[in-house]
Amino acid sequence: MSVLAFQLNASMVTPVLPAMAAALGVDVASVSRVSSWFFLSGAVAGIALGRWSDEAGRRRVLFVALSASLVGTALCAAAPGLGVLLLGRLLQGASGVVFQLAYVLLRERLPPERFAVSLGVITAINGGVGGLDGYGGAWLAGETGFRSIFCVTFVVALLAIGLVWRLVPPDPRPAGPWRRTDWAGAGWLALLLVALDRCLSMAGGGGGPLLAAVAAGTMLLVALPMLVRRQRRAAWPLIPPGFAVSRRCWALLATTLLALAGVFALVNLTLVLLLQGRPPGFGLSPARAALLVLTPPALLGCVSAPAAGWLASRFGWRRMLRGGLLFCALSVAVLLAERDRLPVLLGCVALLGIGYNGLVLTTLNGLGTLLSPAEAPALLPGLNGAAFGIGAGLGIAVAAPYAAAATDAGFTTAILIALGFTLTATLASLLIEEPPGRP
Repeated sequence: MSVLAFQLNASMVTPVLPAMAAALGVDVASVSRVSSWFFLSGAVAGIALGRWSDEAGRRRVLFVALSASLVGTALCAAAPGLGVLLLGRLLQGASGVVFQLAYVLLRERLPPERFAVSLGVITAINGGVGGLDGYGGAWLAGETGFRSIFCVTFVVALLAIGLVWRLVPPDPRPAGPWRRTDWAGAGWLALLLVALDRCLSMAGGGGGPLLAAVAAGTMLLVALPMLVRRQRRAAWPLIPPGFAVSRRCWALLATTLLALAGVFALVNLTLVLLLQGRPPGFGLSPARAALLVLTPPALLGCVSAPAAGWLASRFGWRRMLRGGLLFCALSVAVLLAERDRLPVLLGCVALLGIGYNGLVLTTLNGLGTLLSPAEAPALLPGLNGAAFGIGAGLGIAVAAPYAAAATDAGFTTAILIALGFTLTATLASLLIEEPPGRP
């Protein structure tokens, strides 16, 4: 219920951005920030609050994150204007840490086999409620207005808090040398992620005002070295430099970023536009295109993700990750060769539901949990969660100019970009270290 509280606030809101803009009297470009700010907040919370949970305890931080999300949801439901709505979305984003906390709690509380399958269940929820939650949000907004969506997610968050109180075991007394959270480092990290988001957004949109581009570039150039400097000097760094440069960390993050850049942008952008466009597209309505492209992978992921966890616990997490990435690359290659045949295209999309939503996402989350340092179990899952968002933004930024052109050459180039990212992710996965004590 905790991860669902976050996921519904992500997936139910995106389809109703035009309705929100009309209700608040602003343009769609302005109101689209309710999504980007939400995910940015979730990325920062996943790292900062996740690290804090190593000190304060998982159960306590779950309460804090869900309570912040509950307050934010109430603000969104009652927001008189865009400013309050954006503030509410920032607070809702704090619940982004619940995925990382769920993974760590499962690892700490369950034997390896049950951990693997249960992690697959949580990963499946990351794809939404079988791809139907977006349609539920659109239906609610059309019938009763966009505020009803936040009423639903408020109830889900409230139930999650009650279940955490009732079912999550009390935290053991924290132990080890990591007794302080580097909030200054978290601030520099937040600035860095904001700068990356702005740069990717402007790249995807074909540019932007010169002043905004200079500001984003300056933020990036300042935040990165300051974050590194802070981590080197802090007594209890947010991201220890020694761990950051190890293959347990950077190789996994590179694989995650590249995999998301390839498949996420392909499914959520390129293929949706291809199905909607006139020749060389298929001329389908936006609703039907989204239903055909987004729902089958989400449904298949719900089935294949727990199975992927079970297989990984027996045959090796890295092995299953590489197999999943190769499976995705093969599916994209067939799609590229036969993209003018709708049944073949939809079949390849379904295969990506097994390879990407099932195998790849489950094993990436599992490796992020298993490779995290023993003294900071929530560190790498939080960093990996941020890499998910950055990778998705990178893929969209690179593919958008070609897919949006809606030409034969444009769609071909966008699919080739997805194939290139996926193959590069496969190569990067070869550098990931083996989890200690695992096959």
